[in-house]
Amino acid sequence: MADIVVKRELESEDGELSLKVKKRKVISDNVGEEGEPECQKILSGFKTSSVLSDYTREKRIFIHGTLADQDAVVIMEKTPFREDDLAEFFSNSTLKLDMKNDIYSTYKLRAPPHLNEIKTTVVCPATEKHLNKYKRQESFLVEETKTDYESITLPFIEKQNTFSLQWVYNILQKKAEVERIVYEDPDSDTGFMLLPDFKWDQKQVDDLYLIAIVHPMNIKSLRDLTAEHIPLLKNIWQKGQAAILERYSLPANKLRVYLHYQPSYYHLHIHFTNLGYDTPGCGVDRAHLLSDVIQNLQSDPDYYKKRTLYFPLRVDDKLFSTFKEAGRV
Repeated sequence: MADIVVKRELESEDGELSLKVKKRKVISDNVGEEGEPECQKILSGFKTSSVLSDYTREKRIFIHGTLADQDAVVIMEKTPFREDDLAEFFSNSTLKLDMKNDIYSTYKLRAPPHLNEIKTTVVCPATEKHLNKYKRQESFLVEETKTDYESITLPFIEKQNTFSLQWVYNILQKKAEVERIVYEDPDSDTGFMLLPDFKWDQKQVDDLYLIAIVHPMNIKSLRDLTAEHIPLLKNIWQKGQAAILERYSLPANKLRVYLHYQPSYYHLHIHFTNLGYDTPGCGVDRAHLLSDVIQNLQSDPDYYKKRTLYFPLRVDDKLFSTFKEAGRV
C-alpha cells in the first residue's frame, strides 16, 4: 500500500492558501496485478460524498468523500497551457464542431491525454478542519486590535488543535521534499528554505509560486515580528529574489513578495509569486508586502505588536466564533 506522509499546500483557497498542511497519499513503486503502477488506481475506491466548492474561473473543484473508509478530500485542477505544447496540441488534437456562424465557429477539442492532465491532490485522512477550509462559505472582515490579539487570537492559537507543523519541521530538517529545495540559507537566525508551492506545477513561470520557510522556530506570524527580525526579513527579500532570478530568470520587479495575516499555519513563511499571476490570497485584505513590513519595522520596532490588523474569516472558522463570542464581530 502507499505510505502516508505529511504534505503541505501553501496558501488558501478562498482568499485563500493557502499554506496549509495536509496529509496525502504518496505513491509507492508497487505494481498492480495488471502491471500498472499503483498510482493509476489509488482513486478507484474513492466514494464521493459532496462537492465542497467549485471554482469555475480557476477550473478547480474540491470533493469530499471516503478512501479506504477514511474521510478524504480530492482537489482537481486543470493545468495551465504551455507554449511549448501548442504545436502538438494543434497537430494531434481532434475537433468536433459545436456551432458555426459566418466567421465564428466553436468546437469541442480532444487533446492527447498527456496534454490534458488534471493536477490532483489527495488529502487523506482529512480532518474537520480540512473540510471546513475547502468548503465555500460566507466571509467577514475582522478587526483585531493589540488587545484582541492578546486576549482572543493568541490564546486561541495556543489552545486549538490546529494543523500539525511536523511537515514544516520535516522540510527544515531535510527529512522530506529535499529534491524540491530551490535555495537554502542554513543560518539559524536569518536563514530560510525556498521551495515551490504545491499549487504551482513548475512548468512555466507565468504562475510561479514559491514559499520561503524560516529556520527560526519561534516566529508564528506577522504579529511576532519586531525590529530584531529585520536582518531575517531582508535576507529573505534579497536572497530569495536572487535565487529566483538565477533559477527562473524572473527579475525582482516582476515578483510579488508578501506575508499573509492570518496565515494558514503558524510558522513564519513568505510568499513569492509572479506579479502577473492573480494568485488566491494576494488581496489587500490578507497580504502584506514584505517591503512594507520591513519599512514599518524600521519606523517602529513594535509596529505589528501594536497595530490594529484586519483580515477575512469564514463563518464556520473557529476563530470567527471566538471573536463573535467576545462581541468583536
